[in-house]
Amino acid sequence: MTGQTRVPRKELDGALGAILKVAMRKMVGGVPQGAEVMWNHPRMFKDSMRIGRFTEKWDRLDRNLAAFAAMASAAEIGCNFCLDFNYFVAHNKGLDEAKAREVPRWRESTVFTPLERRVMGYAVAMSQTPPTVTDEQSAALLEDLGADGLVELTARVAFMNFSARTNVSLGIPSEEYAESCGLAPLATSGDGVPSGA
Repeated sequence: MTGQTRVPRKELDGALGAILKVAMRKMVGGVPQGAEVMWNHPRMFKDSMRIGRFTEKWDRLDRNLAAFAAMASAAEIGCNFCLDFNYFVAHNKGLDEAKAREVPRWRESTVFTPLERRVMGYAVAMSQTPPTVTDEQSAALLEDLGADGLVELTARVAFMNFSARTNVSLGIPSEEYAESCGLAPLATSGDGVPSGA
């Protein structure tokens, strides 16, 4: 773990804090710095966790596509915590780990299908300020995924934008989960760092 958060970290306290600490230690081996930053506003933290849990129950989009879209958005925004955490989650959920590690350089990588590229291109376009999604992108994905799949993709990328922009703005660094569980390092762009970082 490197870096200094821009907001002081606060130990998770009270009954809920104790439960969350146990759950986080079980899931990722410790309490992330980001959780301690967010604990400065417990209600916001709980609400954002609740939304995150809801997104995990959505099932109209292939799980690999959902992971690649989230990671492409995180890379574009520059959220190293999000990239690392989603790579770690992809590994734990049995998703295509080899492709997940390539997401930071998806434009140059040869491992992705045309559909996967369209999904990541859409995620990147959504992650611009202002968004640069085109009618052509939407029409192609509507054909590929159906209306329900495109709506889910959009909502997942929007939630990643919320998470990634929050983490980057608050200075929340990567916890290096992927490295700690022995995963190969994430691929890098031509400048040697994850794309968007």
